[in-house]
Amino acid sequence: MTTVVITADAAIVDHARGATAVLSIDGAIVLVGDPADVHADPRAARAKRIDWSRRAMVPGTVNTHNHSFQSLLRGIGDDLPFLEWRDKALYRYSPRLSAEDMGTAALFAFGEMLLHGVTTVCDFYYLNAQGNDNASATIEAAKRLGIRIVLARCFYDWDGAPAAYRETIPQAIANFEALSARYQDRTRFLTNVQPAPHSQHGATPEMIVAGADCAKQAGVPWHIHLAEERYQVDQSLQRFNLRPLHAIAELPVDMSQMIAVHGCWFDAGERALLAERGGSLAYCPGSNMFLGDGVTDLVDLVARGVKVGLGTDGGCSNNRVSVFDEMRTAALLQKVHRTDGQAIDAETCFRLGTSTAGETLRLPVGQIAPGFRCDLVALDLDDPSLWPTQALEKNVVYALSPRAVTDVVVDGQEVVANRRLSHVPLAEIQARVGQLTRDWRRD
Repeated sequence: MTTVVITADAAIVDHARGATAVLSIDGAIVLVGDPADVHADPRAARAKRIDWSRRAMVPGTVNTHNHSFQSLLRGIGDDLPFLEWRDKALYRYSPRLSAEDMGTAALFAFGEMLLHGVTTVCDFYYLNAQGNDNASATIEAAKRLGIRIVLARCFYDWDGAPAAYRETIPQAIANFEALSARYQDRTRFLTNVQPAPHSQHGATPEMIVAGADCAKQAGVPWHIHLAEERYQVDQSLQRFNLRPLHAIAELPVDMSQMIAVHGCWFDAGERALLAERGGSLAYCPGSNMFLGDGVTDLVDLVARGVKVGLGTDGGCSNNRVSVFDEMRTAALLQKVHRTDGQAIDAETCFRLGTSTAGETLRLPVGQIAPGFRCDLVALDLDDPSLWPTQALEKNVVYALSPRAVTDVVVDGQEVVANRRLSHVPLAEIQARVGQLTRDWRRD
């Protein structure tokens, strides 16, 4: 049994003021409160002490949508139209990656995320090559770094994509079940496997139903890209005579377990339907801006009670992997889109990257409270981006510099200490990435 007490000079915790301490046993938070009270608890007698003096304790951030291998493509397809970006960067380089290369990509993407305070990542994974070697290498890299991972294993059968993306329905089902049996962690939730029918264009209706059925049988959510680009709405209307979300609703699937991704072009009827059916959304404002996708009506979705979690998307469609950055981007994009500086506040956007993001993935993460996993981030109170300190939560959303992230704990274990990864040398990751991409070029 591993017992840890972490003490900080400030915290973003409900009703907390001043110094705060957390008692964690086997990776779970069991007590939060005044440091004197926590240290006096009998369970803390032999605990490991972690002192975050001159630092603020905040919940670890939750990245609800990413494609880890795309970090290798950073800069390769920047500033291109969407379909040209897809063909010249994504489709050109991704099919040549081996399982070892996938491990390198995951170390790169997840290592950088940890340094930015991401403690949980959902990797929407579609380079499966009709097996599980690539996905397994990605999960093993996450385990080595110590980050919490949801591997959203893709169900993909569009014949216009590279062969490495595609599977038959029986293959996708069998591979998902095998990966889930190997890695599903229902105790500490460090590794999670969830099905992910790619999209309306990447998966046939039968493939989408197969993925949703696997989710129902496994008792987990399922993920799907929907209405990211305007042309995808047009395609749905042409193929099904229905807008994207209404077309999904016509299928025999449980939308209450669905995590839609993007939803930039959902209309009011679709947003109402998402709320009515209990669906969730992974919202990626930075990526949507980077690719010129459009603007998801986040304010309306939140008002309707839809669970929304922030995501960075892949490293070649955003180029940043910080959920703190997405909090700020979400707030500012909604304000300017509505020409209303009060359209959404910092506190709401903070929750979208922490507690409601955890709820979206159905994981006990994103809150500093008993019963949640001990995923925490320390922020340097001596960094000027947090001055003055009277409105800490607003400063974290609107002003935080990445240099202020000093320490990260996942499941009660230190994974970043004094701004350095604890388990994998950054120099190793840099060398592996440089060797792998040495001959890659932008046209």
